[in-house]
Amino acid sequence: MRRTVFVIASLALAAGLHAQTQTASHYRYRWKDATGLPHYSDSLTSDALKYGYDLVNDRGLVVQHVERQLTPEERAAAQKAAEAKAASDRVAQQRARDDMQMLNAYPTEDAYKRSQQDSLDSLDQQIATTRTNLRSQEKALTDLLTRAGDLERAKQPVPKFLNDSIAKQRDVVAHQRDALERQQTARDAQVQKNAQDLDHYRELKTAQDKERQGQ
Repeated sequence: MRRTVFVIASLALAAGLHAQTQTASHYRYRWKDATGLPHYSDSLTSDALKYGYDLVNDRGLVVQHVERQLTPEERAAAQKAAEAKAASDRVAQQRARDDMQMLNAYPTEDAYKRSQQDSLDSLDQQIATTRTNLRSQEKALTDLLTRAGDLERAKQPVPKFLNDSIAKQRDVVAHQRDALERQQTARDAQVQKNAQDLDHYRELKTAQDKERQGQ
């Protein structure tokens, strides 16, 4: 009889503990609508998903916050922004690697300036070659025009092959002049870039020297 009473009492105690556990683990959902008015629910509603919600325990404490669901347009915009940031981060990381490589390759400003001058010297060589070719092509055109002029002054017709040669040579000269202009423009741009790059090098070098002094 005593054993039966003990078992019944144990079962009652277990049931009470179970009930307390269920009560302690009871959660509610809390969210605010578009006007800022708070709402509570025992189940997850569409409005809670729409506006985002807090998971609140029976003591009124927030145990988890869930952001609202994004629209397809918002998800697409968020994805685009994330991709743009990732691309920007990759560019910044590559720039940092390039800067470090430049400092390692040119430990002094004089060394860096010599490398810049080497680039300009290469462009100057290309320009000089193009200018020489242009003078040669202009002389060839002048010779053809002189031959055609001599025939016209002699009251003789200018042969078709000579006219064709003159037209072709004019195209060659025009192309050479365009090439020379592009090369000169490229050199001017390189001079400007070199000035900007040198300023950047000096900034990096100053920062590097300060970092070394601080170590």
